[in-house]
Formats: sequence, structure tokens, C-alpha cells
Amino acid sequence: MRIILITGISGSGKSVALNVLEDAGYYCVDNLPPGFLLELTDFLARDGYTRLAVAIDARAGSSLANLPEIVNGLQGRHEVSVLFLNASTQALIQRFSETRRRHPLSLSSGHPMHGQTSLADAIESERELVADLTLFGHQIDTSNLRAHNLRAWVRQFVEHEHVAMTLMFESFGFKRGLPLDADFVFDARALPNPHYDERLRPLTGLDQPVADFLNAQPEVCLFIDDIEGFLRAWLPRFRADHRSYLTVAIGCTGGWHRSVYIAQALGQRLAKEAEVLVRHREIEVLDGQP
Repeated sequence: MRIILITGISGSGKSVALNVLEDAGYYCVDNLPPGFLLELTDFLARDGYTRLAVAIDARAGSSLANLPEIVNGLQGRHEVSVLFLNASTQALIQRFSETRRRHPLSLSSGHPMHGQTSLADAIESERELVADLTLFGHQIDTSNLRAHNLRAWVRQFVEHEHVAMTLMFESFGFKRGLPLDADFVFDARALPNPHYDERLRPLTGLDQPVADFLNAQPEVCLFIDDIEGFLRAWLPRFRADHRSYLTVAIGCTGGWHRSVYIAQALGQRLAKEAEVLVRHREIEVLDGQP
């Protein structure tokens, strides 16, 4: 049976991800206590189900600590993938404010100390509670993602879940913050910037004039060569460590020109070394607005 466990920080989009998996033909269960996961899996397997998606988060309380052991037990009998959704505290506070929903770790209204735990404190407490789960699977930082972007990224995850290792290149802009899902971050801000050329400013790193400009810069070529060399040297070790996903983030100031071009170039160069995905956070999120 293929099993996808969705976990992470409350408010980071687990419901959206679960809906995507339901549309993909998975039997979906939300807020399942970890202790029932083995029993549910056995029950569905006997009934002939081949795909299961389960959302488990801080609502499971102290039993969440048993999830790593349960995942290890399942991996011996089933294909298990873990999707960890994360978001910045600022983004989460805004989402909870807009929806007017309570955080699951907030004190109940009947508690004598009701009101003394802030939303920010509840979020940080949850981060500590689920921190160990980030080691088990692929992270997606939803801080700046719209719902349709998240749905597309979850579909990519589903399509590549059976691959031995997926190498993800993600471009981003530092002015909108570091991606929380990155395993490695490379800073391209010291490279020549097409933004200062009025002809290139409205374009992106996906456009040929920008690519031609950057390809003609020796520093850019050296930057790409160095990252490629590092990854080629260490990919075998990451595979030996049973890593399913490796996310390499390339950042420039706006995430519009240099980082986009470099992510594309690295994806092309390393396409034969692993299953490669390339994402451009700012272009995808802003839908054409630099």
C-alpha cells in the first residue's frame, strides 16, 4: 500500500494537501491519533485499498512522539512517504487572524488560565513538538504560497513519491524571506544583476535575453560550476543516507532573474543524476508581478 503522511504546523495547508490526495484516489483520514495508524492500515489493506493519506498534527498531543517509531514499522511493509508542511510564524498568525480559528494548542475557553497563551507562543510550542518529524520526509514552505500553488506542488510530490531520490531546485527572493524547506541555500546576490538593464528588468530568468546576459558573465558560470561540483560529489552520500528529497534553494534579491536562471541551469545539468524538479517561488506565487 502507498501511504502518505501529512504533518507539519497547524495552518500551513494540510487540509488543502489532503484534498489534493483525495482527488488523486487516496483514502484520506484527517486528525488520526498515531496509535491507530497501524490498525487502520491493516484494516484497509484487507479490504483491498492500495492508497492511504493520513493527516497527523499537534492535535494528537503527546502521542505524536510515537510517530517516528510507527513510521519505521510501516516502512518495512508499505511504501511510506511523509510530507511536512511548514510556514513562517508571521504567515500563520495572519491566517489564523483571517479565519478567526483557534490554534489547536491554545487553551480552551474553560481553562482557568484562558488567554495567557498567545497565538505566537502556541505556534512556537507546536514547532518544538513536531521538530523531529522534519527528518522523515519532504518539506514544503507554504508561507508565500497561494492555495493553487500548494495544490500544484503537492501533485508534484505525489507524482514523484515512488522515485528513489528527487533533486529540487528552488529559486527565491531574499526580500521575501528564506524558504523553510531548503536543505542548502546559495546566495546569488553578488552576481551581475539584469535588473539594472531597462531592457531586461521586466523579463525573468526564463527569458532568453536574460539567459544570454547571465551566461556571458564569468562569475555566473563559475557560481553554477561550483554548485554543480558540490552536488555531484555529495549526491551519492545523500542517496546512501536514504534521502528521498534534496532541496537546493538559489536566492537573489527579488527572485526574478539570477536565481531563476541558475536554478534552470542546474536542473538541466543534473537531470541525469536524479529525478529533477525546478520551482520558481516568486514567479509562481506572484503570477507575473515582479
